[in-house]
Amino acid sequence: MGLGNLTNGMKWGTGLAVGAAAVLLAPIILPVAGGVLKSLAKAGIKGGIILYEKGKLMVEETKETLEDLTAEAKSELAGEQAAPVAKAKKAVTTT
Repeated sequence: MGLGNLTNGMKWGTGLAVGAAAVLLAPIILPVAGGVLKSLAKAGIKGGIILYEKGKLMVEETKETLEDLTAEAKSELAGEQAAPVAKAKKAVTTT
């Protein structure tokens, strides 16, 4: 379908020239492309490591904040529960 239309418009000489150029330039282009792809892969890996470490730090900070809030809430609850008991004891001893 599409390939048949491509070959109709292309002459044998053009196709041969493109193939020869690809064969001649491949040893030059492939190492350069490989180096670029290697650099891109390494940059992606570095970015992933940085994101992982920052995420890990954020989770630790969030955990610490939640632990602090929990401790404060427990302390407030203990104070609120102790106050009625102290009032009751005071009322009993004064009467």
